[in-house]
Amino acid sequence: MDQTIYLFLITSLSILLLLVLVMKLKVHAFISLLLASCFVGLAAGMPFPQLLSSLQKGMGDILGFITIVVGLGAILGKLLEVSGGAQTMAHFLIRGFGEKRTSWALMLTGFIVSIPVFLDVGFIILIPLVYALAHKAKKSLLHFAVPLLAGMAVTHAFIPPTPGPVAVAEIISAPLGWMILFGAVIGLPCAILAGPVFGGFISKRIFVPVPAHIEFADTEETNASKRDFFTIAFIIVLPLFLILIATSSDMFVDMGYFDGEAYLVQLLQFLGHPFIALTIATLVASYFLGFRKGFKAKQLLEFSDKALAPAGLIIVITGAGGMFKEILVQSGAGEALAAVFIAYNVAPIVMAYLIAVVIRVIQGSATVAMVTAAGMIAPVISGMDYSDPQKALIGIAIAAGSCILSHVNDSGFWLVKKYLDISEKETLQTWTVLETIISLTGFVLVLLLSLVIQ
Repeated sequence: MDQTIYLFLITSLSILLLLVLVMKLKVHAFISLLLASCFVGLAAGMPFPQLLSSLQKGMGDILGFITIVVGLGAILGKLLEVSGGAQTMAHFLIRGFGEKRTSWALMLTGFIVSIPVFLDVGFIILIPLVYALAHKAKKSLLHFAVPLLAGMAVTHAFIPPTPGPVAVAEIISAPLGWMILFGAVIGLPCAILAGPVFGGFISKRIFVPVPAHIEFADTEETNASKRDFFTIAFIIVLPLFLILIATSSDMFVDMGYFDGEAYLVQLLQFLGHPFIALTIATLVASYFLGFRKGFKAKQLLEFSDKALAPAGLIIVITGAGGMFKEILVQSGAGEALAAVFIAYNVAPIVMAYLIAVVIRVIQGSATVAMVTAAGMIAPVISGMDYSDPQKALIGIAIAAGSCILSHVNDSGFWLVKKYLDISEKETLQTWTVLETIISLTGFVLVLLLSLVIQ
């Protein structure tokens, strides 16, 4: 058998093995990715010492970056959560947009809040506000919940520093600045279509009342929270702005407009590195959302500890994705994949999306779908002459693929079902369709941008 075909087959079998381990045998995704990596290495004939060193290198290379970014992002999100910042932002935007455009305000709230806050946490924080708005307006709960979920789902998948896009960016070597820029440009139309547009449509066809056991809190805006809004918005945007400034300076240096050795350029690149940008934002948040809100240093330490617990799970799964990528590179399987793609004229951006779609639909976890697809596509594009913006578009394509067809094997499906108090069928008609709209719209926009981005 031709060596290229053989390596392609064992890579395909490794995906099948991964799915069987996760779905059928209920093995944790971290261990499953480790075993799939070992399978590829051994089947490709890698010597045992080389296999072990490649596993260690793959894990170490990615964790050196992802641990710091995800850890700082988690702490920043926790401070926003405990300070009441999410509710403050929602109240202010709702008042600013007006009662008739509340669904747009909720979409924008979800879009902004879910950048530093995990989707499930943000949804749980803001769902009481959704209940109150639906009760007051006498409308279906979906009219308000769907836009909020759409905004959150988009940024959770597309825009760093949420763990998924950060992991993808690191695995495929795409700069975070370009991921943020394209994630926002592509994500906002996706959120609009899946949020206010689809929410307005489905809420007229499915009336979901507010659960009978819900008690309503006062949703009136206060002067204090008005002032807080600008502080919270500044804290969320600050790290993104710094990262984008650094990316822009890199671009201008490459174009010859700036001297890469100039002190100001190096300072901007230093401040805009994700490590420093997120550290600055976290310190600013600790002061304004922590000490200024009356929290003591010991409480802030406890918040940080709690924030890092769920982040640890994301980190180890991402590390396993790094191992998988490294084994594909060292075994030659990545080159075999590239050869097959070239032979059949399959664009890596399309294949990246399709791999993420298949893994997402079959096993449910968006994170596993993202890191696995990124691990498979990284060795393919490493041998091709792709620019940083093109790599970022491939990263967004992976993110889009990981959103599609959320159903009963996804924890997010049950979270939405529980808090909206709807049936499985209604959850499929709402949450599943919402996620699919985001996925398909995102992929179409990625393809359109790829035609003009060099």
